[in-house]
Amino acid sequence: MEIPALQKTAKQIRSHILTMLAEAGSGHLGGSLGLADIFTALYFDILNIDPKKPKWENRDRLVLSIGHVAPVLYATLAQRGFFPAEELITLRKMGSRLQGHASTQVPGVEVSTGSLGQGLSIAVGMALAAKKDKKPWRVFSIHGDGELQEGQIWEAAMSAGKFELNNLIAIVDRNKLQIDGNTETVMPLEPLANKWLSFGWQVIETNGNDMEAILLALRMSKQSEHKPTLIIANTLMGKGVKSIENNYEWHGKPPTKEELKTFLSQLESTY
Repeated sequence: MEIPALQKTAKQIRSHILTMLAEAGSGHLGGSLGLADIFTALYFDILNIDPKKPKWENRDRLVLSIGHVAPVLYATLAQRGFFPAEELITLRKMGSRLQGHASTQVPGVEVSTGSLGQGLSIAVGMALAAKKDKKPWRVFSIHGDGELQEGQIWEAAMSAGKFELNNLIAIVDRNKLQIDGNTETVMPLEPLANKWLSFGWQVIETNGNDMEAILLALRMSKQSEHKPTLIIANTLMGKGVKSIENNYEWHGKPPTKEELKTFLSQLESTY
């Protein structure tokens, strides 16, 4: 897809996110909106996948380590054709397969996640298995920057460097916010790039809300011959809805039905 078409798709995914969270009356809005551009780039340009065959052996794998932003994953999968978009409004409702955290009940979801810090270990195992079995597929994992305060992340990072997993791409949603404030106030992460470099990773920093920049970073990750790649994606929490952008209070807060109208209007005026 061309850049304008990808941007239009990201806008539609944001609209889905807003609508499904307003209907559910709960869910994580800010991070889901902020990641919409990255998920669009991955699922509509980068990943080698087939919505008609979600368990195809040679598909690329994606692990959503920050499982609470499942709305952006569900909205993207529906938009890509893994399941009907009409199902999105069942988010978090009794009997729905669209659980509040990523669930393998949903076609296209590789791993049920929710406990922070575990996704990179899972992704390392997948990438190592692909290497040993000489499989062509790659593994992508998505992380929050606050999640990097979990010790298990760094154990997995060390393992990925040791095994030279150049088929592993980890993406950090670097919005500098977590549920209780700014990451650099809660538990500073900088110098973030240097930490990953010291563990033997290739590090690429990019604007996570600029479609062209995202695609360039993802394509550069393919060029690594012996190292796993970390993409530090600088994003805005709540991207697309001006009145809530960069506000940590919208980490896990859904819009009301009245706010939904305002937010959708702001979304329209942003693009």
